[in-house]
Amino acid sequence: MGLPMSDPSAWATAMNNLGMAPMGMTGQPLLPDFDPALGMMTGIPPINPMMPGLGIVPPPIPPDMPAVKEIIHCKSCTLFPPNPHLPPPATRERPPGCKTVFVGGLPENGTEQIIMEVFEQCGEVIAIRKSKKNFCHIRFAEEFMVDKALYLSGYRIRLGSSTDKKDTGRLHVDFAQARDDLYEWECKQRMLAREERHWRRLAEERFRPPSPPPVVHYSDHECSVVAEKLKDDTKFLEAIQTLLTWIERGEVNRRTANNFYSMIQSANSHIRRLVNEKAAHEKEMEEAKEKFKLALSGILVQFEQIVAVYHSASKQKAWDHFTKAQRKNISVWCKQAEEIRNIHNDELMGIRREEEMEMSDEEIEDPSEMKETEESALVTQVEALKEENDSLRWQLDAYRNEVELLKQEQGKASRDEDTTKEQQMKLLQQALQGMQKHLLKVQEEYKKREAELEKVKEDKLKIETLLENLKEQQSMADEEDKEGDAADGQGNESSTSRVCACSQEKECPAEKTLSNSPVKSEREVLLVGIISTFLHVHPFGASIEYICSYLQRLDSKICTAEVEVLMTRLQNTFRQELSGVGASLEKRWKFCGFDGLKMT
Repeated sequence: MGLPMSDPSAWATAMNNLGMAPMGMTGQPLLPDFDPALGMMTGIPPINPMMPGLGIVPPPIPPDMPAVKEIIHCKSCTLFPPNPHLPPPATRERPPGCKTVFVGGLPENGTEQIIMEVFEQCGEVIAIRKSKKNFCHIRFAEEFMVDKALYLSGYRIRLGSSTDKKDTGRLHVDFAQARDDLYEWECKQRMLAREERHWRRLAEERFRPPSPPPVVHYSDHECSVVAEKLKDDTKFLEAIQTLLTWIERGEVNRRTANNFYSMIQSANSHIRRLVNEKAAHEKEMEEAKEKFKLALSGILVQFEQIVAVYHSASKQKAWDHFTKAQRKNISVWCKQAEEIRNIHNDELMGIRREEEMEMSDEEIEDPSEMKETEESALVTQVEALKEENDSLRWQLDAYRNEVELLKQEQGKASRDEDTTKEQQMKLLQQALQGMQKHLLKVQEEYKKREAELEKVKEDKLKIETLLENLKEQQSMADEEDKEGDAADGQGNESSTSRVCACSQEKECPAEKTLSNSPVKSEREVLLVGIISTFLHVHPFGASIEYICSYLQRLDSKICTAEVEVLMTRLQNTFRQELSGVGASLEKRWKFCGFDGLKMT
């Protein structure tokens, strides 16, 4: 292939400097009168750049410049390049892992030997499948060889020197889709994916934290070993992890409960050791704080003395004897010493301030001397009883566990110890009976207090509802008094007199019971007053259902028959009238107390 050169003289100069004959890419001399003896490397014969084995790379071809194809001579045929001005031959989309090409336009007299001779220049040929027609399929060993074979697409082939039509053809080389190629490509992709997964797994395992050591299975021997380790401070962490794993696995049952209880008891006793260790560390910390504070106070004393020396040297008696440079140094040293002293002094004051705040927090007591109400007192008593009940239950469970332990140990012990254990059993049984009796008493007191608390709450709710209703009635009566006319004013005066009479009746219930009035109790008096106020607000009257619905808001136990009987007894105060026509006929009660007062 020949490549055009933009500057032949530059190419010739570079080759001349290397001591080579300036030859073109086609092998022709660029300078016919070149003398190899004039080169820089004397004594070396001129080198041809087209010699085999010489790795001189020609300059790159620009992408917009078409490649010039040359004639290819083979033993049995000759390949002629296509017209360089024609567009490149079209090809299909390249299948993945393609190693097979389709070759069309072969001569009719072409054989597999000729095809092998032409295409073995592109690379190792594995198989040729030739058809009876003028095409074949060629499979190469590697994928890059297919690109070299596509380079021959468009060449005209001629067998020997014959010009017969059967001995000529125009080659068309294109990608071919073969199952073998696709299978090999998929196998290669799977192999790459396996390698990638393998390397990823190795990386994950490298960064994965190490797994904890395996926990042994439960047995009596391992239980005794773990119990001994729980008593040792150095092996406590390992033993407590084993105990936790056993409990989570469900190793606790009736047979092993005592062993697990003893191990849990050992873990509980380790708390005391931890508390003592913490107290020792806190003591060391306090001692270190005290040492630091003493050392800091000593440093501050020395700083004060040094600053006092600087101040005394700055007085005029000694200051006049120093030179100017010495005075400057002394003033700078004095400022630095004062700054460092102030920093240390602030630090010491901060430590003392923190200690004072801690002491004040400990001395401050909550001034909780507020008077508690009856309800809050009951609540606190109930909570105290609950806590006492829980504590007694826990003590009872502990005693039961100890009794079971004593029963199990009783069979193992000798006969001499039977009497002492029986006494202990009796004592424990007596203690259990006493605890059970006390527990029953506490539960009864707890139930009584709860009942009292509920009663107090109910009474409180009733009182609140009565107060709200009375407030509403009073507000409604005040509004009616403001809006009423002169006649209503007189009615209000009579109602006030009636209210006064009612209050007098409340003050002297003995006289009321002795009199022969239609009102028989204080409750009926209250009902009469509330109904009178309600009907006074409704001058056109109201039905018995409407009146009872209002009264039932105040007291849900009031019934319609009771109210109706009471109102029929008081004919001078309440009057029943019929209103409406036909289907809308309705009985209404009206307040006629003012008219009844005039009549009486």
